[in-house]
Amino acid sequence: MPVSPPLAYRRDSDDNKSTKSAVSGGTAQNFSRSVDEKGDSASVVSIADTTAQNSTHVVDEKAEISSIEKGHSYAWEGYQEEVLPDKEQGHYLRNLRFQLLNIYRRLFGLVFVTNMAVFIGTIAKGNVTAEYLGLIVVANLFCAICIRQDNVINVIFTVFCAVPSSWPLWIRRLCARVYSLGGIHSGCGISGVGWLIYFSGQASWELAHGGKSSIATVVIDYCVLLLLLTMVIFAYPKLRQRFHNSFERTHRFLGWTAVGLVWALVVLLTNDYRKPGQTLRHALTKSAAFWMVVVFTLSIASSWMRLRKRSVRPEVLSEHAVRLHMDYVTPVPGSFTRLSTSPLFEWHSFATMAEPDKKGYHSVIISRAGDWTSKMIADPPTKLWIRGIPTCGALRIVPMFRRVLLVATGSGIAPIAPHVFAQKMPIRLLWTAPKLRETFGNKLVDAVLKAEPEAVIYDTRQHGRPDMVKLSYKLARDFNAEAVCIISNETLTRKVVYGLMSRGIPAFGAIWDS
Repeated sequence: MPVSPPLAYRRDSDDNKSTKSAVSGGTAQNFSRSVDEKGDSASVVSIADTTAQNSTHVVDEKAEISSIEKGHSYAWEGYQEEVLPDKEQGHYLRNLRFQLLNIYRRLFGLVFVTNMAVFIGTIAKGNVTAEYLGLIVVANLFCAICIRQDNVINVIFTVFCAVPSSWPLWIRRLCARVYSLGGIHSGCGISGVGWLIYFSGQASWELAHGGKSSIATVVIDYCVLLLLLTMVIFAYPKLRQRFHNSFERTHRFLGWTAVGLVWALVVLLTNDYRKPGQTLRHALTKSAAFWMVVVFTLSIASSWMRLRKRSVRPEVLSEHAVRLHMDYVTPVPGSFTRLSTSPLFEWHSFATMAEPDKKGYHSVIISRAGDWTSKMIADPPTKLWIRGIPTCGALRIVPMFRRVLLVATGSGIAPIAPHVFAQKMPIRLLWTAPKLRETFGNKLVDAVLKAEPEAVIYDTRQHGRPDMVKLSYKLARDFNAEAVCIISNETLTRKVVYGLMSRGIPAFGAIWDS
């Protein structure tokens, strides 16, 4: 939607008074704002110079407009008139690189192609037993499950994000795609189902021709295959998005059932193939498949063993959002936690926001997006179920870069705010939302502005929806940012990431793979 250029505030360096002007089709408007003014929330803030007075500014929670916002110009003036540079590379090549073959799909492809190579080699070798195929099935399930374990994810992120900022940008840009590791999960999952089909055929053949596989092994095998095929169908991206609750429940309950049956399958298969005179117990201790099942069962159970019902302190920000404060851990910037009111049936992930200068405290922001979030806002809880530990997400990569533009829309400020508060590297913030102060409250907005005085805050209710690709490109270019990180809805995230990547600016955002 076309948006006329907004009002501009400019600082008068001589007498420290603000000159108010409007830049809109050559016309001028004048209006003033005071700290006590009651009206729409602050629209856009860009501070050209940070004074000692600003740096020691004390947040007034009751103020409608923070004094830190007065007397400064809009950072994006004229961005609409600018022309974006042409996209790099050819149409087909860039779509192949940034969309069809993104890092997630490359990881998926690497896993799948590796399995295919082993598959072809296995067929060429011939004389394959069900025991051998069963080991490959379990190995794939082991990798698919363990790569999703909280501690494993945090270790992987810690290793990749430890890359020094002095290293070449292309290395850091590649390591920053660590949040695409879900491609390994899906690649191993699909490959494991493929191998299980092969295993089913081999075990059935052995049963029919007097081989070692027993009827119990074959029956359990087909039960596992049916469960896993159902899980794969519901995990198909379009079905997962449309029936997300069904996807979660099938993954959880059918997954647990499948794990129990895999235990039975491994024990039965080991018993079928144990040597004469060898006890089942001894055969199991020598079975690699058995120990992999032990490990991935513990991996699944680990987050549930940390299931706790914890106290939360709700802070209703508006009829559109609530902030929940917690005091049991200090998460690293860029992590998320899982919340639930019904732990067996429904879980929701929210970005954690560490409290400035507080140890052992953090909060999450819940904005209205559906029935569950609406209930949290209308009737804020004082206790919630929390599972596992805070787990690293896409924004954990921010410290890898020397200068970063952080882009948030709405409650996307939650995972971004900890980086704003930490100030470990030069950052520039772009935060767009309708009626920002009315939605998120003065306390949070003022805290963000105090930590990042040059933040650009765009009120979409007052100025309409901006061209986020063009605006992000301008701010990244003006700030000389090495990378852009965005937290928004899926459609806008994909649009901005592709729009910037195709023009040579490294851009990162969530990929909705779970």
